[in-house]
Amino acid sequence: MAVPKTGTELVLPEGFLMGAATSAHQVEGNNVASDWWALENAPETFVEVPSGDAADSYHRWPQDMDLLRELGFNAYRFSIEWARVEPEPGRVSRAALAHYRAMVEGALARGLTPVVTLHHFSSPRWFSERGGWRAPDAAELFAGYTSTVLEILGGATRIATLNEPNMVALMYALRRYAAEHGWSALAQSRAEGGAAFSPALISPDEVVTRTLIEAHQRSRDVLRGAGGGFEVGWTVANQVYHAEPGAEEVAAAYARPREEVFLEAARGDDWIGVQAYTRHRVGPDGPLPVPDGAPTTLTGWEVYPEALGEAVAHTVEVTGADVPIVVTENGIATGDDGARIAYTHRALASLAEQMRRGADVRGYFHWSALDNYEWGTFRPTFGLIGVDPVTFARTPKPSARWLGALAAAGRIPDAAGADRPVPSAAR
Repeated sequence: MAVPKTGTELVLPEGFLMGAATSAHQVEGNNVASDWWALENAPETFVEVPSGDAADSYHRWPQDMDLLRELGFNAYRFSIEWARVEPEPGRVSRAALAHYRAMVEGALARGLTPVVTLHHFSSPRWFSERGGWRAPDAAELFAGYTSTVLEILGGATRIATLNEPNMVALMYALRRYAAEHGWSALAQSRAEGGAAFSPALISPDEVVTRTLIEAHQRSRDVLRGAGGGFEVGWTVANQVYHAEPGAEEVAAAYARPREEVFLEAARGDDWIGVQAYTRHRVGPDGPLPVPDGAPTTLTGWEVYPEALGEAVAHTVEVTGADVPIVVTENGIATGDDGARIAYTHRALASLAEQMRRGADVRGYFHWSALDNYEWGTFRPTFGLIGVDPVTFARTPKPSARWLGALAAAGRIPDAAGADRPVPSAAR
C-alpha cells in the first residue's frame, strides 16, 4: 500500500480505521454469568474491587458511540460477551443477541466501522468450571459460539476471534501459581509493581496455547464458511523484548512461548491485531525490572511509546508482509492527560515510520475509549473519555479531541516533534 509523504504528518491511506477500543466485561457492568464476575466476588483473590456496574456501557453504548463519532473517529472496536449470549451451556439468550446486533447496527448508522471481538478474556462461568481452555472440547464449544453469533455480525466485516491469546494462556499459568502459593502472594506481587503479572516471569500454559490456536482456527473456518465476507484475525499482546548485550538467546527463549507461536498462527489470517504498550528488557539471567528513574505508568510499566512501531516491525517479520496489520490496542495508564497526548504522539510517529517503510497497516485503535475496569481495579485510567463512577457521566479529555481531530483529518504525526519526554503517570 503506497503511503504519500507530507510535512511532519503522514497522510493515511483511504479506508484507514482510526478509533478507540473497549471490551465488554470492562465497560458493560453486571456480567454476572462470567468467570471473571465469579473471581471478582470470591474471597481472597488478587482483586481489589469487583467490576460492579463498570461504566454501565451495556445501557449507555449509544452515548459512547455518539461521542466517538462527534470527536472525529471513524471506527469502534468492541466485544461480544459469550457469558451473556450463552449464560448456561446450550441456552442462548435471544435478548443478548438482539443487544449486540443493535450495537453493530448502531455503529454502522453512525458511520463507525465496527470491529468486533468474539472473546476478550472473560468466558461463561460454566465454561471455566468444566475446565475452560484446558477442556478437550473447548475449541469445539468456541466454534459453536461463533456459529451462534453469526446472525448478528452482518456489516462488521472485520472480526477478531480471540483477544490476546498469549495473555489468556498466561492467566491460566497465573492461576496455577496462585493455587501453589495462594492468591495473597499474587496480590502482594501486584501491589509491589505487578511483577507476577509480567509475561516475562511466568510461562503461558502449553495446553491452553494449543487449544486457543485450534479454537481460533475453528472459529475462523466458521466465519469464512458463512459467506458474509468476514475478514478474520486475532490480536496478540506484543511484548517488545529488548535483549541486553549477550542476552539475545535468552530473550528469544522468552519470546517463543509468549509471543512467537501466536504470531505464527496468524500467517493464514486476513489480518493480525497488534497490541503494544511498553517493552520488556531481558538480561543474561532473565527478565529485568524497569530501570531506576525511568518514567512509569499507573500499571507500573515503563513509559516506552516506541514499542508500537517496534511491535509492528516484529509482527511483519514473523507473520509476513502479506498479512495486513491493525493496531487494535495502544495507550497509557495515566492521570495526566498531557502525558497521554505526548505518549500517543510518539507512538503514532513510530507507527508512521513503519508505514513509510512498507508495513501494511490498516487501522489504529486507542486503548481505551473509556476509563474502565482494569481486571481487578479502577485505578489505572487508560480512557480518552472520563467516566464518573457514580453518575456515569462521560467527559471527553483533551487527548480525545486531539486524537479525534487527527482521525477526522486522516493524518497521524510523523517523527518531527515526537521527541518530547513523557513524564511518569500521575495518580
